[in-house]
Amino acid sequence: MSVQRWLVTCLLFLGLGPTWAAPAAYTGPMAIVDAQVQAHPGRTGVYVLEAPVEALLGRAWLADSARESIEVQYFIWSTDNIGILAAEALLRAAERGVRVRVIVDDLMIDAPDKSLLALARHPNVDIRIYNPLTSVGVPLMTRVINAVTRFRAVNQRMHDKTLVVDGKVAITGGRNMAAEYFDYNHRYNFRDRDVVLLGEAVKSVQQNFERFWSSELSVPVESLYSGLGLMMKNVQVTDDEIRQIYRDLHAYARSPENFAPEVRSAIDATPVSFARIATAMVWCEVEFISDMPGKNDGRFGLGGGGSTSAALARLVESAQHSVVIQSPYLVFSDAAMALFQRVAARGVEVRINTNSLASTDNLPAFSGYRNQRERMLAMGLKVYEYRPDAEVQRLQMQQRIPALTGDPPIFSLHAKSIVVDAKVVYIGTFNLDPRSENLNTEVGAVIHDPSVARAVQAQIERDMAAGNSWNAATDDPDRHVAVIKRAKVRFLQLLPLRPLL
Repeated sequence: MSVQRWLVTCLLFLGLGPTWAAPAAYTGPMAIVDAQVQAHPGRTGVYVLEAPVEALLGRAWLADSARESIEVQYFIWSTDNIGILAAEALLRAAERGVRVRVIVDDLMIDAPDKSLLALARHPNVDIRIYNPLTSVGVPLMTRVINAVTRFRAVNQRMHDKTLVVDGKVAITGGRNMAAEYFDYNHRYNFRDRDVVLLGEAVKSVQQNFERFWSSELSVPVESLYSGLGLMMKNVQVTDDEIRQIYRDLHAYARSPENFAPEVRSAIDATPVSFARIATAMVWCEVEFISDMPGKNDGRFGLGGGGSTSAALARLVESAQHSVVIQSPYLVFSDAAMALFQRVAARGVEVRINTNSLASTDNLPAFSGYRNQRERMLAMGLKVYEYRPDAEVQRLQMQQRIPALTGDPPIFSLHAKSIVVDAKVVYIGTFNLDPRSENLNTEVGAVIHDPSVARAVQAQIERDMAAGNSWNAATDDPDRHVAVIKRAKVRFLQLLPLRPLL
């Protein structure tokens, strides 16, 4: 089954297919957003995006519905099918007069130089690269020099993931702009979580974007290809090349092989689904937490903390009864170890869902966790390691892709959430590791509502259940992987990597 037919099956499965019709009272793409915000002054509307296809459709519809502005921040923007279609959607928005601004971290960007420069040359598009020391416009020799002479700077990344449309609606959470974050990959997919925000908290999301936009760490693409000096590439793109790149993008998106007409129809019908989402939103107090560009002043080696680290430490410290966490990586700094020791010693039940060695996409990070696992369990923490064949995702994909053949995809955990006392929940980008604590800038929404907190906790508890995760205390999860992979992790455990994990 093609990915297009699969996605259509997903849409129908979620009740988001093209048979929906817009209500007669609907007068504009963002009318439902305006109505909901006006009805809840000073409050923030919250809707958690658990289903990948819902998260994908929501982004697509918002990009198509924007009339004034789109502001985007992402750590990863791949040049796979999802990344290309997302870029084309932003180009179409710019061509109808929407101001599009994009900030992408430099570390893992893989866009062709001329394509990136051509998009940035559109009069309504501005693209900035965060901390460009290793990829965009940087020759190989310069990358090596930077890695040696500016080690801390190279490791300071922008891990923020936000989308703001017309200053009215925002999406934040764990998903990057790549196929594997939306169950669109038949070989490897992430279990992830986002949240839609309307109203008051959107102002804070947009303010954070403006801070990064004006930071000297965010560099315009055009200047990175100027070729001034030996440290920069010299890349030029002619007007004819720009027009051809735009034509190719549009042609790619028009092709039924890449973007099925049924999917376009489903996106066009999304206002009805969004109306349902809007009416199902919980309006409550939401605090959007974020770090300053650069995270901290860098006076503490690879340490230093940050605003999100401090905010989440206070949240965990406030727990009276329970803390439920989902994090793909689980490596405690000394401060985090002391924090969880204090919390557990007070009798607070701490349960954590993280990746197993069989599901992880990051062996160095797992080595850090493996060095600490026995100590965590001895402290009384209950740890459940996600299975690569998690039953809940396997059944979900079988329902949506009944004709799927060959080896089933590997499932890996990528959601980052903390639920405290089943009353408050954090959904964002922060991994429970020293890198998120000290080096990467992070964001997220702290939602003060028991109904939302209980719903997210129920999702995490489902992921912890037998068939989806192994109990680290009783199941010996490492035995499910090949000896050579275990040997690699044992070697990594011997290295002094923890501050970088």
